[in-house]
Amino acid sequence: MSEALRAPGPVSRGRERSVVDPPCYAALDLGTNNCRLLIATPSPSGFRVVEAYSRIVRLGEGLSQSGRLSDEAMDRALAALKVSGEKVRRRRVVKFRAIATQACRIAENGEAFVSRVAQETGVKLQIISPQEEARLSVTGCLNLLDDRHDAALVVDVGGGSTELSWVDLKATPPGGAPVVRAWQSIPIGVVTLAERFPEGDVATASWFRRMIEHVKAEVAAFRRADPMRPVFHADRAHLVGTSGAITSLAGMHLRLPRYDRSRVDGIWMSRDDCDAAADDLLALTAAQRAAQPCIGPDRADLVLAGAAILQAVQEEWPCSRVRVADRGLREGILLSLMAERSQRRRRKRRRARGKSAEAPVQ
Repeated sequence: MSEALRAPGPVSRGRERSVVDPPCYAALDLGTNNCRLLIATPSPSGFRVVEAYSRIVRLGEGLSQSGRLSDEAMDRALAALKVSGEKVRRRRVVKFRAIATQACRIAENGEAFVSRVAQETGVKLQIISPQEEARLSVTGCLNLLDDRHDAALVVDVGGGSTELSWVDLKATPPGGAPVVRAWQSIPIGVVTLAERFPEGDVATASWFRRMIEHVKAEVAAFRRADPMRPVFHADRAHLVGTSGAITSLAGMHLRLPRYDRSRVDGIWMSRDDCDAAADDLLALTAAQRAAQPCIGPDRADLVLAGAAILQAVQEEWPCSRVRVADRGLREGILLSLMAERSQRRRRKRRRARGKSAEAPVQ
């Protein structure tokens, strides 16, 4: 059984895996807003998804005011994690990694919650650093980086934080690891921004602009990426936006009757497209946003905060094109796990060949 999953009690083993069955890998991302699980098998193009599970749990609800995870939020997350753990056990996953991000990083009771999760669900969460979160987001979006540009800025908008990674595409070798010149994590996500700037009865342009300026101040204070500014001002760079809020914007832009990942993941939106989608959202009431098929009631009060974060980044780091990513941390974890296992197997084969060559002839 994978190290990331410890059974809280006896677990039925089911049928034995056939020698021809491809191995299953699993990645779980417990964020400030969502709990997401992805189970996949390796394929020539990367991996094939076997099962996906996602629940909005709002683990960080009220955290910015209290500094603690609330009992209600922890109960919601635990329920989703129990389901996730059962799915992983049923698939007999060979390697499983479960991570927790900003909410557990900053909460006074974050570590205690992680211990409780292990005891009650068997899922062993690892609280990762903002730097690793940014790295995994870039890894998960590798296939969406367009090397016809000189650079890319990967923007991972979470519930409690936003990670930005500046990738030098000209220095990245074909098929090689991306060269990240700078990365930044700001403690602002859709949940924390929405809580800091309550919407009120009506969403107004001035309220939306206050959110944008608040985010811009955080992004502008970071200077380590400044050497890349000329590339952006010359429009030789593009953004990659990964978050539920950004994919919701894309669904609005496409006028989808229901959310369709195959239609959204990888599409290009212009800066004007993004601004128009945000304007359309501002014209809707909260109830009308909840009725939108690509938003729904769970994101109705958060999607404008996500649009504000995206617009703030676009204003500070201008790009005429944004690539929408319905992928990120989970995909980055899966690719990393599969690469590690493949490397270990190659090392074992080399050692075995070395021992065979050293064996005396009988």
